[in-house]
Amino acid sequence: MSITILDFFAKYVIFILYSGHTAQNDERNDNMNENVKAALKKRAEKVISALEKNNMKGYLVDSPDEAKQIIKELIKDDKLIVSGGTMTLKETGIQDFLNENYSGIYIDREKLSPDEVNDLYRMAFSADTYFASTNAITEYGELYNVDGTGNRVAAMIFGPKQVIIVAGLNKIVTDLHSAVDRLETIASPANCVRLGRNTPCAKTGRCAHCLSPDRICNDYVIMAHQRDKDRIKVILISDEYGY
Repeated sequence: MSITILDFFAKYVIFILYSGHTAQNDERNDNMNENVKAALKKRAEKVISALEKNNMKGYLVDSPDEAKQIIKELIKDDKLIVSGGTMTLKETGIQDFLNENYSGIYIDREKLSPDEVNDLYRMAFSADTYFASTNAITEYGELYNVDGTGNRVAAMIFGPKQVIIVAGLNKIVTDLHSAVDRLETIASPANCVRLGRNTPCAKTGRCAHCLSPDRICNDYVIMAHQRDKDRIKVILISDEYGY
């Protein structure tokens, strides 16, 4: 089938218009992403200020690499580092960074047997630094966490000389009510799916306040104003990480 010059020209015009439209959409989406990031960073600045009022040291960085440089300085004199269960450390590369660059003892729970993990839970209390993430951070500078065994929240509250929380801006919520909602609709269902737990939330995407033996939400902890100033450090990275 032959194509006339007119047909060719018409298709060429359509192609140019479509390409231009697509380019405009891409540019608009890029700008929107930058605008959203800028708005989230403004919100994060408010959170940092609230954390400081609650005697927690806050940091806001643009990338995991910046977070690693802060961490390197914070742990330079440490002899023992332990981390709780967290997808954020893995996604940001901080877990690998600690395994490869830390000169002291870093105990990575993923390399341990179940019996060794139970020993690690107790060892964490005597660590120089304990790494974790958080389920939610409110604009009032509160950390909201729910735990299955209780080891993570226990070490965050007491024991280690310092606690370093690493989190993406997706963890920021308005208040404790929003924190509970985030847990019940995002964090818990996603973690149950990841862990292969047979819970209602893994099937429906929302907490059912179940009594399943596979339930991972057992210990609910709100960390607000701290007596030990700057023991808890919160590093917010300007992107989405973890659940």
